[in-house]
Amino acid sequence: MNFWQSLKKTLAQWARQTGFIQRKKILQAFDFLALMTVGQLGMKHPSLAGMVEAIKNGMSREGMHRRFSDAAVAFMKKCAQFILAQKASSMIPLQTKLLQHFNRLLIFDSTGWDINPRLKDVLPGSGGGASTANCKLQVCYEYKTGELNFFDMQPGIVSDNAYTSQLSSHMQVDDLLLIDLGYFKMKTFHQIASTGAFFLSRLLLSTKLISAETLKPIDLPGVLKKVKQDIYQMHVIMGAHKKTQVPCRLVCMRVSQDIANERRRKLKRKSRQRGNTISQYHLILADWTLMVTNVPTEWLPSEMVRSLYTLRWQIELLFKQIKSVLCIHKSNTGRINRLRCEIYGKLIMAVMIYRTHADINVRLWNTQRMELSMEKLFKRVQERAFIILDLLLTSLHKTIEYLRAEIPRLIKNCIKLHFKSRRTTLELIEYGPAKDVKIPMINPA
Repeated sequence: MNFWQSLKKTLAQWARQTGFIQRKKILQAFDFLALMTVGQLGMKHPSLAGMVEAIKNGMSREGMHRRFSDAAVAFMKKCAQFILAQKASSMIPLQTKLLQHFNRLLIFDSTGWDINPRLKDVLPGSGGGASTANCKLQVCYEYKTGELNFFDMQPGIVSDNAYTSQLSSHMQVDDLLLIDLGYFKMKTFHQIASTGAFFLSRLLLSTKLISAETLKPIDLPGVLKKVKQDIYQMHVIMGAHKKTQVPCRLVCMRVSQDIANERRRKLKRKSRQRGNTISQYHLILADWTLMVTNVPTEWLPSEMVRSLYTLRWQIELLFKQIKSVLCIHKSNTGRINRLRCEIYGKLIMAVMIYRTHADINVRLWNTQRMELSMEKLFKRVQERAFIILDLLLTSLHKTIEYLRAEIPRLIKNCIKLHFKSRRTTLELIEYGPAKDVKIPMINPA
């Protein structure tokens, strides 16, 4: 039995298990999956008429409308879980000195978007001045191999901080977690450290800091007023409660006067909007970017903390692509089953494109110190979406032949350009921000 037959048999089995199709309609499971993944990639605003036209199997709009059932959601969810669970055996980690001590580098973040108000009882938003219906996606990205390890669909009303307690369950020994302030919680940091893993986060300014040397509370503004250098670190005990306190490093990095003044303007504007007075404590600390980490100095020098934390923006690039290219936020349906099918289909496509990007990007970096643009790759694949869909509905063999010929062209046109005036993310964590350090080129093996 060849791969094509095996794939169709597996999808048919899942479709029957979930109740999505009966035995006589096996082909429709594959058609539906191809439409909700590759097909949607070519449609900025998916409509029933557009879906029927794309699949070309004689189904009516009413027939397509009925396909978005509870069983269809279960089928698409099973396909999404299967794709996430697959780990490419050939996937190799990035070879870069700054990350060599860590087993994995996990970046957690979320993105949300407003949906049809008719879904407010299923996926409620924050209400008030915000939307009454909102969908939020929690995502975990493993940077060293480029794998999307996890995603969870939630109502927009659920805050990131409420989700933070689940982060430690994804951590293993020698993993490093990068998060923003929305996930800051002392109990989670304590659990991560107890696991033998590491974290890097901005400091929540209301957090109590105790000197690791004197065991007395730290007057942070007073300490930093006396600091002359641009980067300063101290060893602290973070947290007010002994059960969740964490010994760590506080790394203080001075920002430019323009950035500091802009921060103060924003603080004052928010203070006026809320009708309260901004504290001098916050105004003074606007001169600094404050980071906390339990990574030892010999693994992560203070001068490299900023460069390492910029990796967190890689997941923002993914969010940008799933919105600007996959248009995950453009559905206006008032039916929850159709919305979930569309989202699962787009997430499957995101995982597949992202995994392709990661595999190629890692190999390019490890052998030639070159990088592949994620944005360009998403757009180039989108341009070919309907060609790939037509081939998928005809023959997997022809699809594979087409992709084998097309991928080398995609790589050639998606290589990141090198600029002497600024460094890419990987160049920053490998060589630092110094412009006078020459970046060597490695010849392919």
